Amino acid sequence: MRTKRFAPLLATAGLLATAVPLLTATGAAAEPAPDYGAPKPAWHRCSPDQPVSYECATIKVPLDHRRPQGRTIDLAISRVKSENPAKRHGVLLLNPGGPGGPGLALPLEMSAALPAEVREKYDLIGFDPRGVGGSTPITCGMTDAEQNLDRPYRPETFPSDVAWARTIADKCREKAGALLPHLNTRNTARDMDVIRAALGERKISYLGYSYGTHLGAVYTQMYPDRADRFVLDSGVDPGRIWRGMFQVWATEAEPAFARWTRWTAERDAEFGLGGTPGAVSKSFWDLVARADREPVEFEGLKLTGDNIRSARPLFFTPAAAAPLIAAVKAAAEGRPRPQGLAVPDAKTVFGPDRLKAAAPPTASPAAAPAPSGRTTAPQPASDNGTAAFWAVVCADTDAWPRDPAQYARDAARDKVKYPLYGDMASNIKPCAFWQRPLEAATPMTKRAHVLTVQNEWDSQTPLVSGQGLHRALKGSRMVLALGGEGHAVYLVEPNSCVNAPVSAYLATGRLPGKDITCRTEPTPAERREALPVPAPSPFPNGPQRF
Repeated sequence: MRTKRFAPLLATAGLLATAVPLLTATGAAAEPAPDYGAPKPAWHRCSPDQPVSYECATIKVPLDHRRPQGRTIDLAISRVKSENPAKRHGVLLLNPGGPGGPGLALPLEMSAALPAEVREKYDLIGFDPRGVGGSTPITCGMTDAEQNLDRPYRPETFPSDVAWARTIADKCREKAGALLPHLNTRNTARDMDVIRAALGERKISYLGYSYGTHLGAVYTQMYPDRADRFVLDSGVDPGRIWRGMFQVWATEAEPAFARWTRWTAERDAEFGLGGTPGAVSKSFWDLVARADREPVEFEGLKLTGDNIRSARPLFFTPAAAAPLIAAVKAAAEGRPRPQGLAVPDAKTVFGPDRLKAAAPPTASPAAAPAPSGRTTAPQPASDNGTAAFWAVVCADTDAWPRDPAQYARDAARDKVKYPLYGDMASNIKPCAFWQRPLEAATPMTKRAHVLTVQNEWDSQTPLVSGQGLHRALKGSRMVLALGGEGHAVYLVEPNSCVNAPVSAYLATGRLPGKDITCRTEPTPAERREALPVPAPSPFPNGPQRF
C-alpha cells in the first residue's frame, strides 16, 4: 500500500474415512433469510486507544447453517456510523481479502479515506470472517516453515512436498476438525446475511477486495434481492477457484516479466542489466542459475534461484523489480550495490514472512472484544491466517486433484511452459488430502448489478482473472485502469483513475452505462517509499494471497 493511512491494515490425508456427498449449490432460488432470533449487537467502544465512534460487538452465528439451533461460533463485528443521518443510505460491509484476512479494523481506516459524499451515506461495517481473528479463530499448529507456500518442483524433492501437504491436512484435521468443514465462502456469505438481519437492514452494500470479490459475488448469487451497491475490487475468477487462481499467477507472470525486461532495457545506464529485453532476461536467468549453484548472501539472507523466482509478484511493478535484481546481481558478483538505487526491503520480498500463505498482524488496534468484557480478546495463533486460508480454498470446491502424481506431471509441464513460477503454482497443495467439501461451488447464474474494478498489472488477481469475474456476473460493469500496477485499486492508489467512478457509484447507486477504461500512470519511482512487493496492502495479506 502506498498510502500511509492504510499502513496498519493494508499486507489432510484420511480426513474422513468416507467422502461426504456434496450439497447442491444451484442457481434456482435464493436462500431464505436467516432468522435465528439473535439479539441486536451490544455495541461498545472497541478500545480506549481508539475513537469513541469506533464500536465493536460479538454476535453468534450457527457453525452449521443447516442446523441453526445447533452449535454457534463467535463473529466479531465493528462499525463507524454515518455522521449525517439525513443522507444515510444504509450499511457498507467491508472485506480486505484473503481468505484469512481480518477485517475488523477496516471501518476505522476507511472512514478517513472515503470521500465525504460516500462516507455520509453509510455505516461502515467490518468483520473478521468465521475462523479468523476475533471470530472463533482456528489453528492447525503449523510452524513457520510449514506455512511456506512456494515449493519448487523437482522429482527428487517431490516426496517431501507430498509429505508437507499431507502433514498440513492432518494437522488441520487434528486441531480444527469440528470447525473445518464449515469454513467456506458460502457459509461466510451466510454470516454476512446474519449481520444484515442483526442490523435490521433490508439490504447491504459491500466493498470487497481480492478474495473479497469472490465472497461478494457468492453473496449476490445466494441473496440477490438483498445485494444493494456492490464494488468488487481486483477480481477472483469464479471459474478458476482455487487451483486455477494459483496457476494464473504463473501464466500471467510471463507477460509481466517480458514487460519488465523491456522497461529495464530502456534504463540500462541505471540498472546495468542489459540494453535489450533479451539481454535483461539473460542477466536474470544467469543470476537464478548462479544462485542455485551457490546461494547469494544478500542483506542477511541466503538466496537460492528458487527464492529469486518466487518473487514473481515484483515483476508486475518494473520500478520495484529492476533495482532489486540489480542489487542481488551485484551481491552475487561481489560488487557493491549500485549507487542511488531505491531497493525494496529484502526480508519483505524474500524473507520468511513472505513465504506464508497468510500472516495476520501480531497485534491489532481493532482486536475483537472478549466475551468476558475485556477490552481485547487474546490474539489468535500465529498460523491463524494460513489455517483459514487453506480451510477456505480446500472447502470451497471439489475440483482439487486427489492423485499426487497428477500434481507432479502438471508441475513438471508448467516449469517448462512458465519458467518463472509455473512449477510452484502447480505443485501439490494440502487440498489434495482435505476432506470432501460439504457443498458444491456457487454457480454464477443470476444477474448481478455490481461494479468490478481492476488494475491492468495486478499480480495477485491478474487482469484475465478480473475479466473472468466480470464475464461471469451478468449485468456487471467494469472499471479498468490501463497502466495501473499493484493489487487493490480503489483508495489504495490515491491517483488512480478508478476512484471517481467508484465513488460516484457508491454515492448514487447508478452503475455506469457501459464499461469504463481509463489510464493511470504508475507512481514514479522517486515517490515509492520502500518499493514494497506488490501485495494487497493496505490489507493484511501476504504477497502470496488472493
